[in-house]
Amino acid sequence: MLKYQGLAGRSTKEVLQLYSAHGQQQILQRNSVVTQLHGAIKRLKQDLKSLHSFALELSKDFQRQSKTYIYQVLTAVQGIQLQNEAMQMFQIKVFDLEQSLQEVTERYEKEKQKRRALHNSLVELRGNIRVHCRIRPLLPFDTAAGHSISQDRQRNISEKVAYAADDETVLVKCTRPGHASVNKTFQFERVYNASESQDTVFADVAPLLTSLLDGYNVCIMAYGQTGSGKTYTMLGPQSEENFAFSIEDESELGIIPRATQEVFRLISEKPPGSSWVEVSVVEVYNNEIFDLLAKDSCGKVFGVKRDVVTTREGKSDVPLLTYETVENASEFLHLVNKGLQLRVRHPTLVHAHSSRSHLVVTLTITTIVSGDNFGTSWEDEQTSQRLNKEVSCTFPQKMRDNKSTSSSRASSPAQLEATEKMKQVKTRLQLVDLAGSECVGMSGVTGAALRETSFINRSLSALADVLGAIAEQRSHVPYRNSKLTHLLQDSVGGDAKLLVMLCISPDQKYLTESMQSLGFGTRARQVQRGQVKKKNFPVPSKAK
Repeated sequence: MLKYQGLAGRSTKEVLQLYSAHGQQQILQRNSVVTQLHGAIKRLKQDLKSLHSFALELSKDFQRQSKTYIYQVLTAVQGIQLQNEAMQMFQIKVFDLEQSLQEVTERYEKEKQKRRALHNSLVELRGNIRVHCRIRPLLPFDTAAGHSISQDRQRNISEKVAYAADDETVLVKCTRPGHASVNKTFQFERVYNASESQDTVFADVAPLLTSLLDGYNVCIMAYGQTGSGKTYTMLGPQSEENFAFSIEDESELGIIPRATQEVFRLISEKPPGSSWVEVSVVEVYNNEIFDLLAKDSCGKVFGVKRDVVTTREGKSDVPLLTYETVENASEFLHLVNKGLQLRVRHPTLVHAHSSRSHLVVTLTITTIVSGDNFGTSWEDEQTSQRLNKEVSCTFPQKMRDNKSTSSSRASSPAQLEATEKMKQVKTRLQLVDLAGSECVGMSGVTGAALRETSFINRSLSALADVLGAIAEQRSHVPYRNSKLTHLLQDSVGGDAKLLVMLCISPDQKYLTESMQSLGFGTRARQVQRGQVKKKNFPVPSKAK
């Protein structure tokens, strides 16, 4: 209305002019807008063109990079395939090498067994002494003992110097102040390192026990310094209260209980009643022999002094020595434990429960055989006749009862003659736990213990002298210089298959004692006693 009100009072021409001006103004405005739109469209087209060019470049770059990445992936895949093929070839070669190594190892083991069998045969023929060496592990008392040792030695107190280079070689690192270290090696039939178990040790001892029932005497002896593990090797761990060895953990049992179990197992394979076992336990203390199974009038076990003599046949014997008949390993272990409670012990700076005596456990196996098929006798005719007369006296009660029953029923001369032709063959298994050699300065003993040490060292020196005399084939062997060597005369002198179990400590502070033990074992290996004699067992009778 205002617009039209402004035209009121004006002429038509003025109105037309006004309308024309207003139309032109609108046209100009529209033209301006159109021009702006055209400019915007032009700029948009330019942006689209630039964007299209960028998209083309991006596409080309992507294609180039894709080709590059695909090439790299293909190259990597090919490399992985080549690596896999190389790995497969390597695995095949490794497998072939393992197979070859296994075959070589098996051949080596077979050759080693053959060599060991030949060596054992040579040992049998020469009568050499078998020597095994066991290196014990480092123990807590190695660092706790020896508080009087100088500070320089205390620094090296747990330095390990003895090693098992292999199962037949001991390597010892010998060091002295101001001198270069020297490695010494010692060869033995078998060497056990610190990690090898009681089972492993006995596995090499067990074949000797078969010889018992084949007619041979056998002796197994543990030798070494005090605290080197001899009693553990021979008996196993012992109670600190009564020093009896425990049979709860069979894996820890030593040679003596295991050997007894094996002996009774072998006897069980023989005809019932054809063999029986008697046991004696003695200790050699201060060069005196004590019977550890002797009983007083009340039946209480106590050590009784005995003496050792040489019989007319040249054998060592202990008159009045107590022999107990046992029917199984449990009875044997019970008797040995009783004897061990009487064994003399004394604490030293080296070992809190040092054995002060030599322990000798003897199993005598008596086998009844027929006289018709007897081979060459190992005793003279008078001894054989004496054995025949004493058969009824020495049988265990059960066998005496069986014999008396069968004799009362025997009515024909043939049966009486067969009974009279029964003869005895005795073989012995001696198990010896020697007291340990001592250095007085190291053990710190005084008084009565010092006197014990003197007797121990002298008896071990006497044993070394006996072996030296045998090795040099002297006309006189000084068995009687010590009760120990006199008692072991038959075993050491060649009437038994003898195994010496050397026990040594790997510790630096015991180097001197370990070298002495290794030297003893080396000399023992060189002893040639002649072929061990076999007791008279039945031989096939010749057809008449």
